Amino acid sequence: MTGLGAEMAALLGDWRFYAAALVTALAGLMRGYSGFGTAVLLAPAYSVLWGPRVGIPVMLLMELAVSLQLLPKAFGDANRRVILPIGAAACLATPLGAFILLTADQDLLRRCIGAFVLVFGLLLLSGWRYTGSRPLPLNLTIGTIAGLLKGATGMSGPPVILYLLAGPEAAKQHRANLILFFATISVISVIPPAIGGLMGTLVFLKALFLLPVLLCCVPIGARLFHVVPDRWYRRAALVFLVITGSVTLLV
Repeated sequence: MTGLGAEMAALLGDWRFYAAALVTALAGLMRGYSGFGTAVLLAPAYSVLWGPRVGIPVMLLMELAVSLQLLPKAFGDANRRVILPIGAAACLATPLGAFILLTADQDLLRRCIGAFVLVFGLLLLSGWRYTGSRPLPLNLTIGTIAGLLKGATGMSGPPVILYLLAGPEAAKQHRANLILFFATISVISVIPPAIGGLMGTLVFLKALFLLPVLLCCVPIGARLFHVVPDRWYRRAALVFLVITGSVTLLV
């Protein structure tokens, strides 16, 4: 058996792959429904299963694919005046955050990811929202913070989500805003790990096998957006976020 064949066999014979596939399906449903959820579910889960320096690059490749899938329909509905400055600042800051991913202790980084997801989930469950205005300097600040987090942990969403949900837009535009932001940053986010040598054969194999699961579940989640009441979905999704963050922090 060739080296590639042996790696494929080892991957498909490992229980962690099937655990990752289950979480990936849930993340796809959440992303299709709400416009976010891929990174905040997959970054901690993959980090527990494979370590941050494998799990985060796998997640970034999949995030890129799903962002491009959702982008065409969302571009016209998004508030580009707000989102594009946030996205631009995030893209500039992402390589700086990637330095942490490349140099930090993996166990410490995994626990930081878990703590971050746990706090984010609890904040959303509490109903807290930023309630101020959204001027350009603040947009750039939020984008910079998001970019640093994206590079270091694969998760740019939490500060942006909490910030954008405070706006007066309808649910449809909130969703479009998040999709446009994630599409803007997803392209730049894969470059630092690739330059740093983290995009190896094993990473691409895992992304290749898991991506169909994600891409199949995203449109199902998008259809559920028109069927399932938001309050039901939101409560279940946020409880799962808290559980995921807790497990990542404590394991």
